[in-house]
Amino acid sequence: MAKDSELWDIICDGPHVPMKKLGETGPMVLKDRKEYSDIDRKVVEKNYRAKKILEALQTAHEGTTQVKWSKIDMLTTEYELFRMKDDESIQDMHTRFTSIINELHSLGDVIPRNSL
Repeated sequence: MAKDSELWDIICDGPHVPMKKLGETGPMVLKDRKEYSDIDRKVVEKNYRAKKILEALQTAHEGTTQVKWSKIDMLTTEYELFRMKDDESIQDMHTRFTSIINELHSLGDVIPRNSL
């Protein structure tokens, strides 16, 4: 459980970047990789694992870039050809329209207000 909470801390707080102080009163600067301590190496490894988890979640949620653009194209076409169906209630039509707009928004594609 401790490892999971450490990864979560990295995800919430950002990655740990190994730093060193230049002299007694100098500024903090990045350490060279050859200067990393064992603790620095472990924390950098956790940074890497947290990044891989976030990438996997993003890919699982959005799909690859190609899949994402295919979804955007499909939803844009649905939006452009949107019509009320013969046997559809106003509420159902509104729900379907809202779903298209929300999916486009979640994929990062926003329909300008003046085209609605």
